[in-house]
Formats: sequence, structure tokens, C-alpha cells
Amino acid sequence: MRKRKYYLYLTAEERRYIFNALLSYRNKLIAQGRYTDIVDEVMIKLQK
Repeated sequence: MRKRKYYLYLTAEERRYIFNALLSYRNKLIAQGRYTDIVDEVMIKLQK
């Protein structure tokens, strides 16, 4: 069974808000010494 794809249509302001929240979360993970791979992937997808 194939996974369903979902698409989000965001305005520039919404995209910027989500990106900043992800960046803040990434910085917390770095401070804790944890991996940030998943957050990095989502940030890259958000930029496309």
C-alpha cells in the first residue's frame, strides 16, 4: 500500500513563521547534543 501525499499551500508569511519555529527547535536540539537530521530535511523541503 502506498503512502498518501499531502500538500500544504502556504503564504510567504506562514512559510517564514514555520521556518523560524523549526530553526528555534533545531537550535534547542543542538544545545542538547541531539541529532537534527529530521528537522533539517523538513527545513529543506519547506524551502522548495
